[in-house]
Amino acid sequence: MADPANFKALVLQQRDGKTYAEITHLNLTDLPAGEVLVAIDFSSLNYKDGLAVTGKGKIVRRFPLVPGIDFAGTVLESSSSTYRPGDPVVLTGWGVGESFWGGYAQRARVAADWLVPLPVGLDSRQAMAIGTAGFTAMLCVLALEHAGLKPDAGKPVLVTGASGGVGSVAVALLAGLGYRVAAVTGRPENETFLRELGAAEIIDREQMNRPFRPLETQLWAGVVDTVGGSILARALAETDYGGAVAACGLAGGVDLPTTVMPFILRGVQLLGVDSVMCPLSLRRPAWARLVRDLPSATLERLTQTISLTEVPPLAEAILAGQVRGRIVVDPNR
Repeated sequence: MADPANFKALVLQQRDGKTYAEITHLNLTDLPAGEVLVAIDFSSLNYKDGLAVTGKGKIVRRFPLVPGIDFAGTVLESSSSTYRPGDPVVLTGWGVGESFWGGYAQRARVAADWLVPLPVGLDSRQAMAIGTAGFTAMLCVLALEHAGLKPDAGKPVLVTGASGGVGSVAVALLAGLGYRVAAVTGRPENETFLRELGAAEIIDREQMNRPFRPLETQLWAGVVDTVGGSILARALAETDYGGAVAACGLAGGVDLPTTVMPFILRGVQLLGVDSVMCPLSLRRPAWARLVRDLPSATLERLTQTISLTEVPPLAEAILAGQVRGRIVVDPNR
């Protein structure tokens, strides 16, 4: 009979300065300390996971480590009064999968404060089809709404990196809320996919990478930017007077070659969006809105499911911009 304390995990090791991802079996005694032991149903693959698993970003600094920045599952044991065995839970952020052992395993032990109850209306697979990327997209939408953006603004909302995890969910959310969405992608083969999600206009990424002036023609009522760099700078230069740009990514670089002109001459707001350390007071409303505003059929269209053994090659692919939509990781298959 199998030992219930023995479980499968993807573990990162570092040898001679190189990161290796290895499927292995661990025991519950191998897990770090924490108040809640969770049986993981699903995790997901995000851009940051790609950086961690491949070692191409300085995401993981202590080895060995189980990556996976999010997961959904069921509480097995708890020393916290907040959760009891049998409770379904979700975790995103808090440095899990970076500084703390994460979701690419069948078991995890974490702090109770890092968890939220699985939102009513979602199962654990749907929660990870949303995952960190979808949760971040919702935070971007909430930030734009808080800045005053409304569907009747008269101009489209731009979404950069639209084929990726955050971008694709943002397109679906904004289109479902009644916004006209312009989607930026470097992969023309994804046009049909993006239009199915609700994009009204497809913009080639190279167009956004062309040289631009400090202020360009005002095209966008708002922007969800997932890439940063010169594309974010151009989006700022093209944002409408009083508009807002929610920035949440850096796949295009960490530099921002812009000027103060969009801010002081057009009153454009640049809104930084962080999903890692955002408080529970933001997490609960964001998950509630995702249940309300992201149809399950749309979510399914966005999503594919893989096993732990498929994570390393797809981690390479997500960094190369070759993954569209969302990838759910099933550690139990």
